[in-house]
Amino acid sequence: MAENTFMLEIVTPEQILFKNEVQFLVAPAVEGELGVMRNHAPIVAALKIGVLRYKDATGTQQKIAISGGFMEVVDNKARVLAETAEHGHEVDVLRARAAADRAKQRLNMRDENINYARAQLSMQRAMARLKAAEAKVD
Repeated sequence: MAENTFMLEIVTPEQILFKNEVQFLVAPAVEGELGVMRNHAPIVAALKIGVLRYKDATGTQQKIAISGGFMEVVDNKARVLAETAEHGHEVDVLRARAAADRAKQRLNMRDENINYARAQLSMQRAMARLKAAEAKVD
């Protein structure tokens, strides 16, 4: 392991999405963004829907859309257990925009049969996916 890196592992129920050395990461914690670098103090944090950013060992910044979960940091290893996670460069931007539009329409309806909490979560997931893809967010 390089002198200024630590191991980052991102796991979903379906797969190990990422496992490699990184220089730093910024995670969307429930209490606000949480930055981690090598030799960070041990911590466990709840994550919310958002974009996890990290700089890989070569110095390139990468983004991953996640929809909640937990992160544990201990002994220069950060482990993210996410409900879902998707690399920004793999996001289907048209599909994410369509999901955001559907959620926006549901949120603007005045219908008691609409589950507004579910629509808000759907909007947040779509927006996180678009931000991770670095697509223009309306």
